[in-house]
Amino acid sequence: MLAEWLAGAPAEGRSAAWLSLDRRDNDPALFWSYLVAALQAASPGVGAGALLLLQSSQTPIEAVLATLLNDLSASSDDVVLVLDDYHVIDARDVQDGMAFLLEHLPPQMHLVIASRADPTLPLSRLRGRGELVEIRAADLRFTPDEAAAYLNEVMGLVLTAQDVAALEGRTEGWIAALQLAALSMQGRADIAGFIAGFAGDDRYIIDYMVEEVLQRQPDNVRSFLLKTSILSRLSGPLCDAVTGQHGGKPMLEALDRGNLFLIQLDDRRQWYRYQHLFGDVLRAHLLDEQPDRVHELHLRASDWYERNGERSEAIRHALAAEDFERAADLVELAIPAMRRSRQESTMRGWLEALPGEVVQVRPVLIVGYAGALLLGGELEGVEARLEDAERWLDTTTGTHVGPEASPAGMVVVDDEEFRGVPGTIELYRAALALARGDVPGTEGHARRALELSPEEDHLRRASASGLLGLAYWTSGDLDQAHRAYADCMAGLRRVGHVADTFGCAIALADIRRRQGRLGDAMHTYEQALQLASEQGGSVLRGTADMYVGISEIHRERNDLPTATQYLLRSQELGEHLGLLQNPYRWRVAMARVREAEGDLGAALDLLNEAERLYVSDFFPNVRPVPAWRARVWVEQGALGEAIGWVREQGLSATDDLSYLREFEHITLVRVLLAQPRAERAEGSIDEATQLLDRLLQAAEEGGRTGSVIEILVLQALAHQTRGEIPAALVSLERALTLSEPEGYVRVFADEGAPMAILLRAAARVAPGEQEGIARDDVRRLLAAVDKTEDSPPVSQGLPEDRQGLVEPLSKRELEVLRLLGTDLDGPDIARELVVSLNTVRTHTKNIYAKLGVNNRRAAVRRAEQLDLLSRTRDR
Repeated sequence: MLAEWLAGAPAEGRSAAWLSLDRRDNDPALFWSYLVAALQAASPGVGAGALLLLQSSQTPIEAVLATLLNDLSASSDDVVLVLDDYHVIDARDVQDGMAFLLEHLPPQMHLVIASRADPTLPLSRLRGRGELVEIRAADLRFTPDEAAAYLNEVMGLVLTAQDVAALEGRTEGWIAALQLAALSMQGRADIAGFIAGFAGDDRYIIDYMVEEVLQRQPDNVRSFLLKTSILSRLSGPLCDAVTGQHGGKPMLEALDRGNLFLIQLDDRRQWYRYQHLFGDVLRAHLLDEQPDRVHELHLRASDWYERNGERSEAIRHALAAEDFERAADLVELAIPAMRRSRQESTMRGWLEALPGEVVQVRPVLIVGYAGALLLGGELEGVEARLEDAERWLDTTTGTHVGPEASPAGMVVVDDEEFRGVPGTIELYRAALALARGDVPGTEGHARRALELSPEEDHLRRASASGLLGLAYWTSGDLDQAHRAYADCMAGLRRVGHVADTFGCAIALADIRRRQGRLGDAMHTYEQALQLASEQGGSVLRGTADMYVGISEIHRERNDLPTATQYLLRSQELGEHLGLLQNPYRWRVAMARVREAEGDLGAALDLLNEAERLYVSDFFPNVRPVPAWRARVWVEQGALGEAIGWVREQGLSATDDLSYLREFEHITLVRVLLAQPRAERAEGSIDEATQLLDRLLQAAEEGGRTGSVIEILVLQALAHQTRGEIPAALVSLERALTLSEPEGYVRVFADEGAPMAILLRAAARVAPGEQEGIARDDVRRLLAAVDKTEDSPPVSQGLPEDRQGLVEPLSKRELEVLRLLGTDLDGPDIARELVVSLNTVRTHTKNIYAKLGVNNRRAAVRRAEQLDLLSRTRDR
C-alpha cells in the first residue's frame, strides 16, 4: 500500500527513501548507517558527514543526526523516508536517536513508520502539535463495498452479496485474510461451503487459509516456498543456491504476479521478502514436514552469503543451522571489519550466541569479546577474558607462537589477527587501568602494547600511543605526553582516520598551552584545520573545537573581539561538529571572555551551564569548572562561597601535590590571599607562600610554564600584600620574562589594580636595578590593566611623597576611602557619590590593593596611619 501511495503521488520536487528493517538493525551503527544510505539513494550527497561521524569513536548519536539534519535542511526538495517493519526495533539507543530525529525534522522531511505496534516514540507530543497522521488497523479494513470490489474484480471471483458479507464479517475486513480466502477459493465449486468452513481469531484464520493456499499450489511451487522460507530476503541466485535448483528468478516473478504475499524490496525486482505472517506459517510447515532439511538449507544460505561477501548474513544462517564451528570461523574473520565500523554490539551478540566451549579455544574471539565488554562499559568481566586468551600464548614471552607450534586444541582462523592478540591484550589492559584511575598501570600496559605490536600495525600502535599520552598527561609529564600524542596522530593519519585526529590535535594544543607555548598551540589548531580542508566534502567533526581553542589563545593575548569572533564561528557550525567535550569547552571559553570584559555574572552563568554539560572522557580534567567558578567568586568578593568550595574539595596548603589538582591548589592560593586579615588563621599567609613555593617547584620540574607564569604572578601579589615590594618585583620580572615571547596579557591584566601598582613600580625602577623587565612590555600590560579596570590613571592622584604609597590614590578613591570610615554601607556610599554600586566596588578594590589590605576596617586603620583621612577632609 505504501509503495502504491508513493508511486501515485506527484514526483516533482519530492524524493522517497525506503528502509526495510529486521532484528539485526537494533545495532545502532547498522541502523543509522542503513538509514543514511537509504536517504542517499533518494537524495545523493545527503549524510556524507554523518557516515564519517558514525565511523569515529565516541560520537554521540545526536552529533551524527545533527549533521544529517543540516544536510536535509539544505535540500530544497521534499524527502519521504519510509521505515518498514519498525516493530522489530526495540534497542533503547535507536529509539532515543529516533526521538531526537523527530524532534528536529526540517519541514521538507517526512517520516513514514510502518509497524505492527506503536513505536516507543513521543507520539502524544506529536499528536498535540498536530504533526502526526495515524493510519490504524480500523482504517485499513475493507468496507463491504471494497471487499466486494476486491474479491470479484481484482481476484476474479463471482461472489454473491451474501457471500461477500459473510467473508467480510468473518475477517472483519482484514485484507490479508481476504487475500488468502480469495486464493483458496479460486477454482472451487462449493464456495458457500468454503466460506462457512472457517471461523475464529486472526491467527487461526491465517493458519487455516495458508494451509489451504499451500495445498492448492503445484508441488514445485510448494517446495520452493517451504525451502526459501528460512530467508529474510529473497533473490533469484540465492534461492537457486538454497533450493539446489535453477529458475529462482522467474519463480519469484511468478509469485509476485500471483499476489502470493511477496513484497518487493527494490525497484529492479531483484530482492523480495515474504509477508511476515505468511513467512511464519511457511517456516512452521517446513519444521513440521522436513525438520531434517532445515540445517542443510541454512548452511546453503550461509555458504552463498559468504561467497557473495555478506559475512553478517553468513554468520546468521550458520548460527541458525547450529553449525557453531563454522559460525565461529566467520565471526573471527569478521572482527576487523566490525571493529572498524563500530559494530561491537552486533559482534558481541554473535559471540554470546556461540557455546562457551567454542569460544574458549579461540583466542581471537576471546579478545574480541573482552573488547566489546570494555566498550560497553562492563569492566568487571574484561580481565578474566584477557587472562583466558593469554593462556593460549607463549607464557614466557607473551607473544604469538605461530600456527606450526600452536598448543593442542587452539583454533585460529585469522592468523594476522592472532598475531595482534598480545598487543591487543595489553592495549585493553591499559584502557581498563585508565578507566579505573590507575595511571602507572595505564603507562605500563600501553608501553607493553607498543613493544608487542609490529611497526606496520599503525592503528593498534596509534591506540597504544594515545593511551600512553593520556597517562603522561594525567601525571603531568607534558613533554612525554606530547610526543606520545604526536605518534598517535601520525598513526591515525596513516590508516585514514582523519576525523579521529582532531581529538589528538586538541590534546596536543592543550598540552602546549599548559607548557606556555601559545604559538605552538595556535600552529597545532591551524594545521588541523588545514588537514580538514584538504579532505573536501562536509566540515569534519572537531572543527568547532579548533575554533574554541584558537579563541582561548586570542583571549590570553587580550584580543577579546577576535576571541569572541572565533567562539561565534564555532557556535554557527553547531555542537554536532564538535567533539564530546565541545559544549562544555565552548561555555568555559566564553565565560573567560565575559570575565575579561568585567561581566562576572554572565561568566558565572556560563560556568554553571558548562558544569551541567560536562561529560567525562579519558582526557584528564585538570581545570575543573568548580575551580573556575571559585575564581570568579573571589573576583566578586563572594569569599564565603569560595571558602565553601575549598572545604568541599578538602583542600589545604599542606596537601601532597599532583598535576591533576595543580589548578585547584593555585585557586586555593587565590582564596587565601583574598581573605580579610581579621578572618585569617595565624600564619595562613605564610602557608599560602609556602604552597606557592612548592607549586612553583613542581610546575618547573614538569615543564608546565603556563602554570609557572601564573604562580609567579601570585607570588608577586603575595609579596606585595606583605609590603615586600622588591621581592614582588623579582617574581614579576621572572613572570614577564617567560610570558613576553608568547604574548601573554590576561594572566597579568586579570589581577587588576594590585598588578597595576606592581607594573608601575617596575616601570619606575632605575635602569640596571631590574634589568629583566622590558619597559615596552610593561607599558603594554599597564594599558590592558587600565582598560580592564576602567579607573583613572594613578598620575591623577596625590604625589607619592604626600601619600606615602608606591601607588597613590586617585581623588575619587580618596572620597570613597573617607566614606568607608563612616557607618554608610555600599549602596549608601554609591548614592552619596551619585555613582553605581559596581563603581564603588571597583574603587574599593583598588583602595584595598594600594593600601595592601583586604577589608574595610583595615583600610580605615591604614589610612589613619598615613593621615589620609584628615587630608581628605581638608580637601
